[in-house]
Amino acid sequence: MHLQFLGTSGGVPTKSRNVSALALRPDSGRGWYLVDCGEATQHQLLRTPLSLVKLEAILITHQHGDHCYGLPGLLASASMAGRTRPLTIVGPQAIGDFLDAVKTTTGLHLSFPLAFVDAGTLTGPLELADFSVEGAALSHGVACYAYAFSERHVERKLDRQRLQARGVEPGPLWGRLQQGEDVELADGTRLASAEVLLAGRRPRKVVIGGDNDTPALLARLCEGADVLVHEATYTETVVARLGTDNRHSTAARIAAFAQAQGVPHLLLTHFSPRYGYAPDAASSIADIEREARAQYTGDLALADDFAVYSLSREGVLGQSDQGRRPPRHAVLHDATRHNDEQGAP
Repeated sequence: MHLQFLGTSGGVPTKSRNVSALALRPDSGRGWYLVDCGEATQHQLLRTPLSLVKLEAILITHQHGDHCYGLPGLLASASMAGRTRPLTIVGPQAIGDFLDAVKTTTGLHLSFPLAFVDAGTLTGPLELADFSVEGAALSHGVACYAYAFSERHVERKLDRQRLQARGVEPGPLWGRLQQGEDVELADGTRLASAEVLLAGRRPRKVVIGGDNDTPALLARLCEGADVLVHEATYTETVVARLGTDNRHSTAARIAAFAQAQGVPHLLLTHFSPRYGYAPDAASSIADIEREARAQYTGDLALADDFAVYSLSREGVLGQSDQGRRPPRHAVLHDATRHNDEQGAP
């Protein structure tokens, strides 16, 4: 499984970070899934090999603009690219209303049908092509959700000794049994695939959260999770200065939750644009990392735009060379003081 960050800034873009979007790809095939779609997400995709025609589903965590303003343009571009397959969109009902309003007011016509799923109605797993998806409501002032992706198709090996004992030599029947199909042998007897398939490995599970001031709401989804992706908009120092967290998490808060939950890999994203890379910056991205590491002893990373993380079948997460990753440089958004006063991220 591969996660590619297309936007890692909260609220507004910076020179080195776009607003929220994350691509999730299974190991095989060219299909992929998009979680959130902030403004200019389709521009970010131009710097990746990801195709809108191969997009399987879009899952939106909530209706704030830095998570959904890119959605109409991306859908229009998919249509102009010749997409005809239906596309599933999951999100709060407000996202469905938003798309309906855009269609009505801008004359947007798509060459493919949309299948909208209200995340608030997900009482059980939603079965997509590659993943089984569960949702959980978060706390952010508007309807907001986290999504857990568990892989559906776990490969299983054939029990060669049992096959040979049954007189089944390597050949086409092995392939059919490998795919879970029961077969008829030369002597007319039936051989069930379940008889000759060894137990499979544990399905991998990735949890991707939206904006959220109460990490404990993720406890159910994080049971057995290999990776948690979550916002770390602020540090505790900045929250103390602002006098509010604006319904967001701090690095300390989400890191302490991940530690208590025993999640082995934590990927942080959605950083306030006030955090730059300059050593003399009033607030540095390094502050977020230091605060998180003080609370969490697992595998921690702070995501950059275009960074790709790959989760192996053994549950080991590593950063991949795939995708483009722009160089780090100092960024302090011009509106930092204005944001402090107005309560923006």
